[in-house]
Amino acid sequence: MDQSVAIQETLAEGEYCVIAVQGVLCEGDSRQSRLLGLVRYRLEHGGQEHALFLYTHRRMAITGDDVSLDQIVPVSRDFTLEEVSPDGELYILGSDVTVQLDTAELSLVFQLPFGSQTRMFLHEVARACPGFDSATRDPEFLWLSRYRCAELELEMPTPRGCNSALVTWPGYATIGGGGSNFDGLRPNGKGVPMDQSSRGQDKPESLQPRQNKSKSEITDMVRSSTITVSDKAHILSMQKFGLRDTIVKSHLLQKEEDYTYIQNFRFFAGTYNVNGQSPKECLRLWLSNGIQAPDVYCVGFQELDLSKEAFFFHDTPKEEEWFKAVSEGLHPDAKYAKVKLIRLVGIMLLLYVKQEHAAYISEVEAETVGTGIMGRMGNKGGVAIRFQFHNTSICVVNSHLAAHIEEYERRNQDYKDICSRMQFCQPDPSLPPLTISNHDVILWLGDLNYRIEELDVEKVKKLIEEKDFQMLYAYDQLKIQVAAKTVFEGFTEGELTFQPTYKYDTGSDDWDTSEKCRAPAWCDRILWKGKNITQLSYQSHMALKTSDHKPVSSVFDIGVRVVNDELYRKTLEEIVRSLDKMENANIPSVSLSKREFCFQNVKYMQLKVESFTIHNGQVPCHFEFINKPDEESYCKQWLNANPSRGFLLPDSDVEIDLELFVNKMTATKLNSGEDKIEDILVLHLDRGKDYFLSVSGNYLPSCFGSPIHTLCYMREPILDLPLETISELCIFKFRES
Repeated sequence: MDQSVAIQETLAEGEYCVIAVQGVLCEGDSRQSRLLGLVRYRLEHGGQEHALFLYTHRRMAITGDDVSLDQIVPVSRDFTLEEVSPDGELYILGSDVTVQLDTAELSLVFQLPFGSQTRMFLHEVARACPGFDSATRDPEFLWLSRYRCAELELEMPTPRGCNSALVTWPGYATIGGGGSNFDGLRPNGKGVPMDQSSRGQDKPESLQPRQNKSKSEITDMVRSSTITVSDKAHILSMQKFGLRDTIVKSHLLQKEEDYTYIQNFRFFAGTYNVNGQSPKECLRLWLSNGIQAPDVYCVGFQELDLSKEAFFFHDTPKEEEWFKAVSEGLHPDAKYAKVKLIRLVGIMLLLYVKQEHAAYISEVEAETVGTGIMGRMGNKGGVAIRFQFHNTSICVVNSHLAAHIEEYERRNQDYKDICSRMQFCQPDPSLPPLTISNHDVILWLGDLNYRIEELDVEKVKKLIEEKDFQMLYAYDQLKIQVAAKTVFEGFTEGELTFQPTYKYDTGSDDWDTSEKCRAPAWCDRILWKGKNITQLSYQSHMALKTSDHKPVSSVFDIGVRVVNDELYRKTLEEIVRSLDKMENANIPSVSLSKREFCFQNVKYMQLKVESFTIHNGQVPCHFEFINKPDEESYCKQWLNANPSRGFLLPDSDVEIDLELFVNKMTATKLNSGEDKIEDILVLHLDRGKDYFLSVSGNYLPSCFGSPIHTLCYMREPILDLPLETISELCIFKFRES
């Protein structure tokens, strides 16, 4: 979700949040979540200045009320942002990015999530740096004085326990001094607690810059904030710029079998519903007993924390407890590196690899989807990690679906929602996001909550006692739903040779003796999809008694495509030679299936989509929607083209969706008639001509987005009023005020 919208609501007129990223502020052993926003201010003489706004927040920032301004760091000449590596830790491509922010007055260390959003954030920060040209005058940051003034007006003492360290820069007043735990004044009139509880201290000794760089070198490093990888297997994962690179990449993908071979790697997949308990037992009986050391561990938990604090707020101590327990339970015959941890309330997924494989992991992305209360909350849902291992794309999903025996259709819908809403950004932001199905290998694990139906409790227990699992499996809801092709189509599950993993009395192997007396069921499952996958084991682990569930594990041999360097070099040379022979004399030309788009009866907060197809001729081309003269965006705020840019190989097609969505930011002008559903889009071809697309339509005015004083003067429903009348009422009230 784009959290810059929440920051924008806290800013004054003329200030614009360019991009935001959620990170963790690291101070010694302390870890505190922060929302970092790069804010731009346009000066009267035409220049611009930037500052980094740091916010505290207690949940996902959706509106301005969800964030509190903590600190402002002007992007001045002494501002640097350098990637650092924790001393002694193995660097893994795809792990969280640790960056150090330095100015003359402070030093802060943040952990930012690996992915395209962080790359874009670092790129924008680098662009915002003033540079080192002596002819350019120093930034003055006079626009930031309002924040200092708003704080001073409160005239309140610093709360006990707050660090009142000041953020200063030469020749300008301090910003952020004298913190307070109450609402201050935002420039737009809303309250912002100016919490000073976290301030930069001395640089942690465990964090050292990778190299001693000059300021210009640091700037260059930040601007090229992608990771340099020498391994040929990763060249396909790195972002490419330019038409030629894109064509080379496309041909390499088409010829992948010419320079790769299949090598088996051992994967461990495990799932455990821990019922809100803390770890009380060694997890080696589950994670490493009786197996050879896996190359990759995929470990999922459900119901990690059942407290209301975990539901409403982001942090829970159980995350660290179970992470530590898993790390200690990994196979003792190998050294492992954590690649990623992702958690949604009580659903957590951990990914580890052997240290020798870490260099071959790339394109790590993690996402969450809530399907619980109101179909969105995180008490139920799924988390996923996708990554590239050598030249094979892998996605691991951990889900906790709806409970109760009669709710199998709700479980089916939860599965479908996770599949449709789980999207991963690609390294190249011009490409559409990836879904779960866009991977070579998919491992799906978790508490799927499917039960045994049509049998009473005693009959189920009798079949278990007789170990007649085949007969019992015939009544398994998941088996029935998969056979009906309502869920997990194309997935495979191994034979269930172990007794149901739910529900037990905690601390024992006895079936549920509570008043509800739940019937035993195989709630905890592991399925897979893809080629070159062999399941070696599928079992439960009865020895662990912490929860009312038993953990489940499965070990796989998965065939991964590995690059042969010599064959890769030959293939690349052939592609380059063939491209060298291409004559690029012709001007790129495309045909559009449609150039005029009419959106009829557009309503507030209701998405409308019109699609068209771009068909390319015989010359490869790059297309992009470009800004019209004197406009900051290629389209109006209520319109979006997806994708807005890309490339086309000869005789290929791409479908473009024009998405129209009116929200509270755009409804006011549409209601009053100040704006209309009218726009012209300019589709530009690199080295080619421009194509013009006409967008028109009509908006149905509503009370949403209309000023309350205007609504008070309406004597009949707004939809029944002529647009001229609404406009006159708005003008009349404006003049009156």
